[in-house]
Amino acid sequence: MHINSQALGALLTSRILGIRRGVEKESLRTLADGELALTPHPQGLGSALTHPHITTDFSESQLELITGVHDGVQACLDELTQVQQVTVRELGDEMLWVSSMPCCLPQDDAIPLGQYGTSNVGRAKTLYRSGLGHRYGRRMQTISGIHYNWSLPDVSSEQYFGLIRNFRRHAFLLLYLFGASPAVCSTFVAGRQHQLQALSAGTMYLPYATSLRMGRLGYQSDAQASLAVSYNSLQGYAASLQDALTRPYAPYEAIGVRGPNGEYRQLATTLLQIENEFYGTIRPKRVIRQGERPLYALRERGVEYVEVRLMDLDPFEPMGINAQTMRFLDVFLLYCLLADSPPDTPREIVALAHNQHNVAERGREPGLTLERGDSTVTLVDWGLELVGQLLPIAKQLDATYGGTDYAAAVESAVHALHQPDTLPSARVLREVTQNFDGCFVAFVKAQSIKTRQAMLDAELPPSVGDQFAQLARTSVDDQRKIEAGDSMPFDIYLQEYLSPRHLNPAKPL
Repeated sequence: MHINSQALGALLTSRILGIRRGVEKESLRTLADGELALTPHPQGLGSALTHPHITTDFSESQLELITGVHDGVQACLDELTQVQQVTVRELGDEMLWVSSMPCCLPQDDAIPLGQYGTSNVGRAKTLYRSGLGHRYGRRMQTISGIHYNWSLPDVSSEQYFGLIRNFRRHAFLLLYLFGASPAVCSTFVAGRQHQLQALSAGTMYLPYATSLRMGRLGYQSDAQASLAVSYNSLQGYAASLQDALTRPYAPYEAIGVRGPNGEYRQLATTLLQIENEFYGTIRPKRVIRQGERPLYALRERGVEYVEVRLMDLDPFEPMGINAQTMRFLDVFLLYCLLADSPPDTPREIVALAHNQHNVAERGREPGLTLERGDSTVTLVDWGLELVGQLLPIAKQLDATYGGTDYAAAVESAVHALHQPDTLPSARVLREVTQNFDGCFVAFVKAQSIKTRQAMLDAELPPSVGDQFAQLARTSVDDQRKIEAGDSMPFDIYLQEYLSPRHLNPAKPL
């Protein structure tokens, strides 16, 4: 797929300068010995329900750090650094686990669900997580990653869906270049079927894996595999999601909304409880209003930005990602937007799933081939072809921002395609085998300790510390106000929030 010169020429300086990006970073809290921290969300970090920059993901032990929206890569990374510095200072002896694949995990039911207080919205968030635990197991939910949110001015929903289709076609390149989870602690797969090999007593791996997190071991489910969601239009995508949100699914009906003694187990027995349960490598997104369903917002006001969801935490980077990687994502996303994007087909959707699993589990295997149309092509040849298309875009970004950073990001990808041993996934395995007796947890623990110390040693302006202390206090007050303002019984609240009429603005509320 090529970009015509007209599309590139239409990329005016003012539009490039209008690119906006933000980062959401998930990390487990662990003890110094590499075990999962089972303590509550630290008080000094405020309310996980209402804090704008520090919350939790699936587990009470899984922090999520969120930046604001930025017009520059470095500014975005700088803010993420400050949020992480503030967070680490509140963790005491605990630390942030720097790998996407989890630390030593306790029994499944001992992994604590995120807690958000006594309000209806807070209780619903915990109940959603309870449902995820019943459906997929809690261990799977402890996988962490980095989400990259991205937008460009004057892009229609139709164009964003064109970007998404191309992203899905070419996502193999990002898994290859930035995958950093080739091994796991054996506690993660205890009692599960898998194709992994033993690297040592406590570590499982695949020799050519790039991102086990994005393979069959990670965020996958038989239920969602039955969803052939098309990205050909907002209408079609929304209809697919609406179907999954309203169609009962027998195995989830067997779990039930409530258990035998009346306690809630999940939000609903449908294929998806809510929109966020749908796993994808990229999502169309829209900022939602209070109490609004994401699907309603998308249908009413269109796509506002995309959320890239396949990036592993890089254990060699203090932030889990660096500026060069973020710049590569900018170029890659622009390419996906500007290149021709034919409609997807059921057959292509199946092929893309095969490609994703093959690259996640075997991406560095010499001569690995991928499906493309009616033929196959080697990953390296296809990757080099793609990267060649990225260079003119990178040069245009450099001409706008000044410097050569974007071209350097693309050139580093060329090098990585020729030298797979330089990839993060290869470096992780090399470190684990050469310096940690094949023990994945020992390697990540060492990197986590190093990162913690770097955060504590780095200077944090007192004004930033004061600002975050105030944010924490305000967030606690905001949570109390929400709890005090609740008047509806929880059962009624759930029934109302989950009503299908809240999914479509075409149907009157």
